[in-house]
Amino acid sequence: MTDFLFLPLDSQRVSLFSGRFVKYMTKYSKKSQQKVKKAMHEMHKGELESGKSHEKVTSRKQAIAIGLSEARKEGARLPNKQ
Repeated sequence: MTDFLFLPLDSQRVSLFSGRFVKYMTKYSKKSQQKVKKAMHEMHKGELESGKSHEKVTSRKQAIAIGLSEARKEGARLPNKQ
């Protein structure tokens, strides 16, 4: 084993049993994560509005959905809608 600490990248995970790196694809891209984060901040400030009605959003789940839909419009990598 080496003496230095190696932190894996976002798309890598360390197996606790073997100590080897196992690569996993991240589920959401950085762009989509930033969009959701921005939507959540706007919701907490009271500035996030829904689409047509322009009503204030108070639900956490609705804020996440708005952030993901904005990311989809910009072409970010996301799982398909269910």
